[in-house]
Amino acid sequence: MGAMHPPTPHPFRLALILAALATLGPFSIDTFLPAMPAIGQALHAPPLAVQQALTVYLLGYGVMMLWHGAISDAVGRKPVIVISTAVFTLASVGCAFAQTLPQLLVFRALQGISGGAGLIVGRAIIRDCFDGAAAQRLMSHVTMLFSLSPAIAPVVGGWLYGAFGWHAIFVFMALIGGVLCLACWFALPETHPPAQRQVLSVRALLANYRQVAGRREFGLLALAVACNFSGFFLYIPAAPVFLMRHLGLNEQQFIFMFGPAVMGIMLGAFLSGKLAGRHSPRTLVSVGYGLMALAALTNVGYALYFPPALPWSIAPLALYTVGMSLVSPTITLFIMDIFPSLRGTASSLQGFTQTTLASVVAGAITPLLWDSPLTLALGMSGFLALGYGLLWQFRRLRPAQ
Repeated sequence: MGAMHPPTPHPFRLALILAALATLGPFSIDTFLPAMPAIGQALHAPPLAVQQALTVYLLGYGVMMLWHGAISDAVGRKPVIVISTAVFTLASVGCAFAQTLPQLLVFRALQGISGGAGLIVGRAIIRDCFDGAAAQRLMSHVTMLFSLSPAIAPVVGGWLYGAFGWHAIFVFMALIGGVLCLACWFALPETHPPAQRQVLSVRALLANYRQVAGRREFGLLALAVACNFSGFFLYIPAAPVFLMRHLGLNEQQFIFMFGPAVMGIMLGAFLSGKLAGRHSPRTLVSVGYGLMALAALTNVGYALYFPPALPWSIAPLALYTVGMSLVSPTITLFIMDIFPSLRGTASSLQGFTQTTLASVVAGAITPLLWDSPLTLALGMSGFLALGYGLLWQFRRLRPAQ
């Protein structure tokens, strides 16, 4: 029997708001990628040092994820989102006016601290309002709309850099943050009523984290999603090398990788929503892993025997993202359902797990792999194998899922 839910706007309108909020993350990651060499030259920093502008963003993003959901469990969803988007806007202005690499890193960290609220709190809002297949459909709609941003962001970044210089990229981020802050202030409903809120205290917060993190099922599922994502994500910080050095593309041609990959994410999310209620969650997850395995093996096989070339070096990434986004909404709902009274906290810890691993991938693992398409492909396969191994362990605990 479904729980009582607070009044909400039309599902598509809510999906549009939440998807727009979730775009802050990928826009902050992907928009400045085409300009990274120019930023390094302007700030007199080598490529590996400029790479840390992505790493510090992800670290701030991941650490604050531990707080976004928990604070929203205590004070409500809307205040967390409105304040976070305001901070993101100011941090983006700071990035635009940075004169040295340390200044840029400080403001990038502030962007990370504030940029994840929409994604984390948005998941809790969906589960506040909907149950079962309806929740999975809305989660999939958000994923589809949100998935447009990684394809658009590098193209927008390349155009802005070419037309106005790299500072314009961060001005653009500030404009997005400001618009979203105003939109949420006026249009986003509060879905977590006072009667259902948790006490906000360090002791209570730590107790909630221990309760969530202490469940073996949570650890297995959260790490599985993080490994699946990292199998694709390692190509994002590697994009300047993979696309410009290995494939011979320029700053305006990043769409050749991000476009197909994002179309794969959208297709997987569409299938997840379309098939919700028609097939069991276990079946959808199994199909998704099958697609990712086919993509990873094809990627290794092509990189092993053929030189990098379009479209063959890119096609496996698109197929991988179809499976990834078919799996992710279903596993995320598994996690939410384990902790019905701590959805924000569970969402925070899941996001922290994924983003922390992504920051390690960006700062340490990807630079070790990006000199060869084959090592990148092997990295994808390794992360996928880890993800499936974790899922297999979860299914031993809960055979029905």
